[in-house]
Amino acid sequence: MEFFPSRSLTWYLARLFVTRIFAVLLMLVLVLQVLDLLGESGDILAYHGNGQAQLLYYVTLRVPQLIARFLPYSVLLATIITLATLNQNSEVISMKAAGLSAHQVLAPLFLSALVISAGSLAFNERVVTRATAMLNAWQAVKYGPIPKSSNAKANLYMSDGRDLLIAGNIDGDGNAMVLHDVTFYHRDDTAIITEKLRADRATFANPGWRFENPVRFDVATITTSRSAAVTVAPGITPAKIMLANVDADSQNIFQLTRSIEALKAAGRRTSELEAAWWHKLSGPFSSVLMPLLGAVTAFGLARSGQLLIRAVIGMALGFAYFVLDNAALAMGNFGGYPPLIAAWAPFVLFALIGETVLIRTEE
Repeated sequence: MEFFPSRSLTWYLARLFVTRIFAVLLMLVLVLQVLDLLGESGDILAYHGNGQAQLLYYVTLRVPQLIARFLPYSVLLATIITLATLNQNSEVISMKAAGLSAHQVLAPLFLSALVISAGSLAFNERVVTRATAMLNAWQAVKYGPIPKSSNAKANLYMSDGRDLLIAGNIDGDGNAMVLHDVTFYHRDDTAIITEKLRADRATFANPGWRFENPVRFDVATITTSRSAAVTVAPGITPAKIMLANVDADSQNIFQLTRSIEALKAAGRRTSELEAAWWHKLSGPFSSVLMPLLGAVTAFGLARSGQLLIRAVIGMALGFAYFVLDNAALAMGNFGGYPPLIAAWAPFVLFALIGETVLIRTEE
């Protein structure tokens, strides 16, 4: 039960592991960011006035998302690289000859992965959620004027009876909420659109939303006219908009908790958001699994020619976890699995698989 019998060996293994994690993560993020920027730069620069500053701003919003998504992959690849190197240099054999068990060899890697997982959780909640909210709001205005509020939201679609209210971008909270790029469709009793209003901006009129200088299109007469101001959709309130526009990726765990409680009080379905809530915990801590799934690479004689096969097996186990994790989360989103099971079942399953393989082959 003494998992860290040597302080020097613990620091040596942890340092090797952590440096490789950040090296692999840096490589992945750089390559993926370049490819992503090549795909998005045309849309960013298509808006008149955008230039290098907007490209750099996009990078600052996109990089946190890439780090959060590919950190577990980096831990898996770093595990395989670290253990394969130790095995090839006969360092694992030396450690086992000194009396260390397989779990003692891997213990520094588990501890390092646990610390990185905790840091990843804090990074996701403090940085990634805000960057995601800002990027979604910016993309909603087609990379136009950069939203000033970190609470900016995008893509509203709500009904007021038979009428429809659509907004590309939402800024502010409560009665100070402002809708941008708004469109209102008035429909008759047969759900046929009879009138369309479109404006750049709408403010809450309590009740209803005040369209400023809207363009009105009358379907019956096929005519277009401009009005000074029109108030529509009295049944839609800022509170309803906040409930209808909940994005789990854009809210931290505390905000998402309040949103789920409000939706439950309103009688709305919350299984998708609850699954995302649990995955905010299981996602970052999936890094702790990677040393266990890649442990098969550490053992066995390198001269036997099976080191490459062991590395491939470790990589296959790791990527199988990510595939099953995404599948379980998708099942939880539409109610096929309970949210808790959807988020944590793959973690528990692969922890048991990895531990079984390690015990039966090395312990």
